[in-house]
Amino acid sequence: MLHAATLGPPGETGAPPRHVRFREARFEDHAGIAALESRWGLVAKSAADWRHLWLANPVYASLGSGWRIGWILEDDDGQIVGAVSNIPLAYELGGRRLLVASGRNWVADAPYRGAALSLLDRVIDQPGVDLYLNTTNSAASTDVVTSFGCLKVPVGRWDRSALWTTHHQAWLASGLAARGVPLAEPLARVLAVPVRLSERLRGRRPSVTDVPVSALDRFDDRFDDFWGELTGAHPHQLLAVRTREMLEWHHGPALRDGKVWIAAVLDGRRLVAYATFQRTERPAWGRRVRLVDFQSLDGTTAALLPLLAWGLERCRAARVHTLEVVGRWLDDGEPLAGVAPCVQTLPAWKFFYRANDAALAAALAEPRAWSPSLFDGDASL
Repeated sequence: MLHAATLGPPGETGAPPRHVRFREARFEDHAGIAALESRWGLVAKSAADWRHLWLANPVYASLGSGWRIGWILEDDDGQIVGAVSNIPLAYELGGRRLLVASGRNWVADAPYRGAALSLLDRVIDQPGVDLYLNTTNSAASTDVVTSFGCLKVPVGRWDRSALWTTHHQAWLASGLAARGVPLAEPLARVLAVPVRLSERLRGRRPSVTDVPVSALDRFDDRFDDFWGELTGAHPHQLLAVRTREMLEWHHGPALRDGKVWIAAVLDGRRLVAYATFQRTERPAWGRRVRLVDFQSLDGTTAALLPLLAWGLERCRAARVHTLEVVGRWLDDGEPLAGVAPCVQTLPAWKFFYRANDAALAAALAEPRAWSPSLFDGDASL
């Protein structure tokens, strides 16, 4: 997650540069990194959940001591004033296993933001990595990311998201209160009716169909079988590894806390399509659930709307205010065009990549090589 909106352009620090020391991050740095992230409005993970990104990560375990968990900047007093985490991920393309790096929470205090470019350089240019992914780019970091040779993913609209509201009054009250609007609750009560009517005119809800959807409470051995079939059916696509082991690591803390929902379309016991949804809460958003991932063995989106309909019903029952789909299936002729009542433009294109060898770069220049989602990179970690 590259928060250069937090980082700011290197030349706009608001203070003269100061002397800093650059070094590799260590697990015992968590408290200092978390304090830095919190100073700049990022949500810091607990020490256990932060360590989980590596210590429970099968890719990190396979790399041994050769992988750096990140890099930091320290001032003369030993305080951490800049940091970026470095997450190793496994992908496959054409039967080849790829090592992928994703940076997370690139952030620095104002006087040190010029020096913080060296942190990003370490993530993107580290040796032995096949591919770098940035799935949480911000408006202020776009110029920096592209200056390192990163390209926009060629599938989807990663500067757009679709929203369905399930509890209009509560959603409006949360947003108004976060913006300091007086009398947020009564104002939300008045505004909820016209907003609801406007949304009904502009879109429609995915409706229940004859495709049965089952809720799952964990990732079981069916996901290993599904992964084997998926890679066999779509060898030309770049896919993050979705074995049971990788799914349990990726979603572990959120699933433990009840913030991840798993919905599946089954043929008997066999898994033929699934979606994962993740809950998040921010004052300006209220309670929100995002579609993280959708995969189907047949390569079509036939199961997408039934799975979204399931997600909307779950949001309604759980008193979640909105359901969001970011980046995919929003253009004319795609499944969500004309369905979502609200399609918003995001401040920046979210999904960039850089391949580190010519053959891989040529393969990824083809749109057919991509099936991107919020499961990629660190967008849902």
